[in-house]
Amino acid sequence: MTHQKNRSAAVWRKSSQSGGSGGACVEVAELGASVHIRDSKDPSGPELSLDAAQWRTLIRNIKTE
Repeated sequence: MTHQKNRSAAVWRKSSQSGGSGGACVEVAELGASVHIRDSKDPSGPELSLDAAQWRTLIRNIKTE
């Protein structure tokens, strides 16, 4: 979980391909050396924080599925 000051500095984004999903998507933000992921329907809820290597592994695994 991020500290409040980091959350306020985050610039959250979601995929341009999520437009018709009815809000069922995730958002990501880079904060320093980590990537944070949250549910777009619950922006004040919990976040998953990954370091750069973990993020690359996640993306690689998603692309191969």
